[in-house]
Amino acid sequence: MRKFSKEIKKVVIKVGSSSITHDNGKINLQKIDELCFEIANLKNQGYDVVLVSSGAIAAGRAKLNLKERPKETSDKQAAAAVGQVALTNIYDRSLVSYGYNSAQVLLTRTIEVDQEMRVNAENTFEKLLGMNVIPIINENDTISTYEIKFGDNDTLSAVIARMIKADLLIMLTDIEGLYTDDPRKNPDAKIIHEVADINEVEGMAKETESNVGTGGMYTKIKAAKLAIEKDIEVVIGSGEKMKIIRDIVKGEEIGTYFKC
Repeated sequence: MRKFSKEIKKVVIKVGSSSITHDNGKINLQKIDELCFEIANLKNQGYDVVLVSSGAIAAGRAKLNLKERPKETSDKQAAAAVGQVALTNIYDRSLVSYGYNSAQVLLTRTIEVDQEMRVNAENTFEKLLGMNVIPIINENDTISTYEIKFGDNDTLSAVIARMIKADLLIMLTDIEGLYTDDPRKNPDAKIIHEVADINEVEGMAKETESNVGTGGMYTKIKAAKLAIEKDIEVVIGSGEKMKIIRDIVKGEEIGTYFKC
């Protein structure tokens, strides 16, 4: 079993678009329900949980019957505006069925530099968690421009983890963790179960973009470094089966663990 360096009480979970959509880009209702079950079960055990979820553009693309992921910024923003409503409703219905209320929080990078906005966000998170509400966070794609975009929800999840003083950041992706090489191209690639010094692996991953989302292992390593700077434990794992969340929190040696 994996032994974390601290007691885990507050958890940030980040899921990418590929973890909650089908291959055709439409929302995978079963995966979201499984995710909500795991979150509710953690809450039942006394954990505070914050969810950072991608998928608004993918959901909007499906509702608008777009054949491929939008490329123009304005098209992405329009798809996000439509998709965010659908995505939030799906999460809320599922969480309510397990006994918990959710809250939608849309942010831009401005919270990192605007002290008043940051304090307001921190106060909101504190109140929501105190009310036993599960905050569901995404980037505010509708108003984001290049200057104020996080660019990927990996970075956003690390910023949120730092802001709420989380103990553990779990980033779920479409592969099992950090590998010595891209396992989709190199069958000899081996998973790295533990990283003691993140500086030694920074150059091992490249950015990627799929048909439903952005951000590859490169962005996750950058996000992990941001979290580790504030003594936040980080685990990267596969979002194929949401049961992995309970296994990670229990300390099972799955995925890649970045030690503080």
